[in-house]
Amino acid sequence: MSILIDADTRVVVQGIGSQGTFHARRNARYGTKIVAGTHPKKGGTTWEPLDAPVFTTVEQAVAEQGANTSMIMVPAPFAAEAILEAADAGVSTIACITEGIPVHDMARVYNTLYPRRDGGTFEKEGRPVLIGPNCPGLISPGKANVGIIPGEITNPGGVGLVSRSGTLTYQIMYELAVAGVGISTCVGIGGDPIIGSDFLDVIPRFVDDPDTEAIVFVGEIGGTEEQRVGQWIAEHAQGMPVVAYVAGFTAPPGKQMGHAGAIVRDGGEGGETAADKKAALEGMGIAVGRNPSETAELMIQRLS
Repeated sequence: MSILIDADTRVVVQGIGSQGTFHARRNARYGTKIVAGTHPKKGGTTWEPLDAPVFTTVEQAVAEQGANTSMIMVPAPFAAEAILEAADAGVSTIACITEGIPVHDMARVYNTLYPRRDGGTFEKEGRPVLIGPNCPGLISPGKANVGIIPGEITNPGGVGLVSRSGTLTYQIMYELAVAGVGISTCVGIGGDPIIGSDFLDVIPRFVDDPDTEAIVFVGEIGGTEEQRVGQWIAEHAQGMPVVAYVAGFTAPPGKQMGHAGAIVRDGGEGGETAADKKAALEGMGIAVGRNPSETAELMIQRLS
């Protein structure tokens, strides 16, 4: 099995410009069902490189082509509305690849998609799953690829991989593949300050997936989400091999490293450095690599 996307996934692409077309063609060659594109001025035409219909709205793509997943490649100023349009149309999984979306826009999107319940928590059950923004998307090897992850670097298997980074994840997947270890699903959740799905929205799905036998998660400096993830795993996934990597071991406090959310705050709550996170996770029984190669090797050792 896999999570979120599989062989039955039907994708509508929002943003059929040069980048959207390039990656949609790659995904289609991989075997992903790209069933439609959307463009506000090209409805009723054919998206020639994909031989797919173009609709004015996502709602039409859902009604006429059965689209259940969206890949968003529209420019940043229009991406927030694209996400909300896909959600309103009933799309269940939304992968927003676009980077540079203003934080204010994403705050509005998040609070619209996931309204607060009594007690202050956010309602996500039964709501659309948003992956990203500023992410590589997700791939279930041999079944579907939605986003920009290179399909040739991984094979089907039993490791669930979830990451805030794109390129670091590619290296881990490739090194696992060389060792004969495949992936059930890889989910790139993105590194912006506000993202739709975090580790604890994805990892429980892996734990519930009968064909996912191990988990790798890739975090980074800033905040203490990795510690919360480790605590959840210690309480709910005992006996399941889990390996982590935390990017940013050499990052100084107060300096952003790569992603907008990857920063150790001066005067923050503590526990935000890579070394802090490594020590905390290892204290919970989770092995932590200091680089992608070591992370892959730790997982290979646990599966052998």
